Amino acid sequence: MRQIRLYTPQQLEQGSVIELDPHAAHHLGKVLRASAGDPVTLFNGEGLDWVCSVDRIEKKSLWVSVLKAQDAIAEAPIDTHLGLCLSKGDRFDWAIQKATELGVTEITPLFSERVDVKLPSDRLDKRLAQWRRIVIGACEQCGRARIPEIHPPKHLGAWVASAESALKWVLDHQASTAWPEAAPSSIDLLIGPEGGLTEQEIALATTAGFQGLRLGPRVLRTETAPAVALGIMGSRWGDVN
Repeated sequence: MRQIRLYTPQQLEQGSVIELDPHAAHHLGKVLRASAGDPVTLFNGEGLDWVCSVDRIEKKSLWVSVLKAQDAIAEAPIDTHLGLCLSKGDRFDWAIQKATELGVTEITPLFSERVDVKLPSDRLDKRLAQWRRIVIGACEQCGRARIPEIHPPKHLGAWVASAESALKWVLDHQASTAWPEAAPSSIDLLIGPEGGLTEQEIALATTAGFQGLRLGPRVLRTETAPAVALGIMGSRWGDVN
């Protein structure tokens, strides 16, 4: 039997019958063609999975019975805040999707000297909503019940100055910092744009307490680097094996 897992922003309570929000109702009823009695797992971002079943379906509405809550087991053990410089096309979207699948906790899009992306203020809300849809879809697919927070874009200097994690890293293919043996409680991870960070930006991050991190002998693309870094972290200290 297929496993259907959907996000809804609604409050969920055992024993209740709720009408799903229009987006979830359309996806479940029209796209997935669910029928009355079909099982479905819902989550609302608060950390629990809710076992439900489709109660009834009407033309534009769908109700589900909320049966019970269960713990979700897909959260990474280390809080990771990704500061990722913006990139053109769908590269940034792809990067945050994969970062979500690999357990990132927070994401801040960054402007830097070599970022060639314009984001007018009148388009910001739409772009933030698009990024949120991407990470919600990734959570639905991978089993996470908490949604990574997508912060409004910041300039790199402001983000590194506000970083407060136990371990701060900036990706630099010329660095020589060794991976620590003990797992940190939290990580701030800075990744540059397609053209890389400037020497001045790396120095700025270093002054703010960031250490250079080298992932190997090859220079990775900005959309590849988050997945590689988070995958290694998960393998060393988390639940990736």
